Amino acid sequence: MITRQRLAAGVCALLAALAAGIALPGSAVADETQAAAPKVELVLDVSGSMRARDIDGGSRMAAAKQAFNEVLDATPQEVQLGIRTLGANYRGSDRKEGCKDTAQLYPVGPLNRTDAKTAVATLQPTGWTPIGPALLKAADDLNGGAGSRRIVLISDGEDTCQPLDPCEVAREIAAKGIGLTIDTLGLVPDAKTRDQLSCIADATGGTYTDVRHKEELSDRVGQLVDRAADPVVTPVATEGAAQCEKAPTLKSGLYTDRAEFGQQRWYKVEVDPGKELRASVSVADDRAVNPDYGLLLRAVTVQGREIVRGEAAGTGRTDVISTGLRYPKQESDDNAPAETVCLQVTNSFSAAAGVKTTPGLPLELTVDVVDGPSGHHDVASFGLGRGWWLLGALVLAGFLAGLLWGWLSRWRVAVWRTN
Repeated sequence: MITRQRLAAGVCALLAALAAGIALPGSAVADETQAAAPKVELVLDVSGSMRARDIDGGSRMAAAKQAFNEVLDATPQEVQLGIRTLGANYRGSDRKEGCKDTAQLYPVGPLNRTDAKTAVATLQPTGWTPIGPALLKAADDLNGGAGSRRIVLISDGEDTCQPLDPCEVAREIAAKGIGLTIDTLGLVPDAKTRDQLSCIADATGGTYTDVRHKEELSDRVGQLVDRAADPVVTPVATEGAAQCEKAPTLKSGLYTDRAEFGQQRWYKVEVDPGKELRASVSVADDRAVNPDYGLLLRAVTVQGREIVRGEAAGTGRTDVISTGLRYPKQESDDNAPAETVCLQVTNSFSAAAGVKTTPGLPLELTVDVVDGPSGHHDVASFGLGRGWWLLGALVLAGFLAGLLWGWLSRWRVAVWRTN
């Protein structure tokens, strides 16, 4: 009876869904999906300096083309992607004309991988480096829609079209409040290029990455494109304390802070009985740092006793280091109050010679307080959960099959002996 009722309910729900689909015009559904689609525009420097052959034995332009082809193959279907160039068309020496040289190579929209790859294949290093004008145009390309919007700027040099400062352009874009993030990647950059690209990224809450190998470029651009497809979560700025007693109390959410080199930062979380605390932290080395560094995340009681820890180490091969931890708080029969858990974040980064140590390194902290595992599905059951039922059924079936096979074998032997 119950099965029939569920089947009938399922059929009714399916008919209702089909009726709703017929009632809504197809264009309205398509427009709603279109409006919420995440948008990304890759902005590529195609200036003359991209001819330099210092990335794994090949030119910077060749590395960029290879990265673009790999990223285009892996771009999520829901992401609308476009490509804009700077310095790709004007070959002359007139600075005024050269600083107008930015064009949309592939429009932002549903991706046709073949067309986009064909367009990228035609690029040849040519002219100037008008980063500021290109960012303004890229912001216009991404205008409109409710989805996330991201510019990924790849350049190997400073803007050559001052006084239009690209850092000021990025600040103007951020001030418009349109939720557009600019991430920057420097191809074998010098100090001035690194400073300028870092400033652009910082102005919009984006990230900056040094790139010296083809694989690094492909991986990082792919990560940023994939990130655009993630649900938009606005991080909350917070400021950790030097000791737990003075630390801010955090609820479930995403938080940003700045961590000085080698500094400890403290935060507090209230964990009710029967709940589980899940926390993770990432620190980005947005400037040159010495290799061999580490990150430690500890959960301790207010008395200072360590509960659990997570740690990670790096050698300078990536621009972000992350770690996390989980702490399940056991149920209590006497309505015990929530436990205050102190989270300690410690890094062992050290700045390279001549590099500024202020402001601190960007820190991102995720806190989740969720329902803890119940007694029936506890992780102590070797991770099987409901799989114990299946395992038991398989053992019983094997036992019965063994008995049956043994009985048949004995019967066949008895018949053979009789004959």
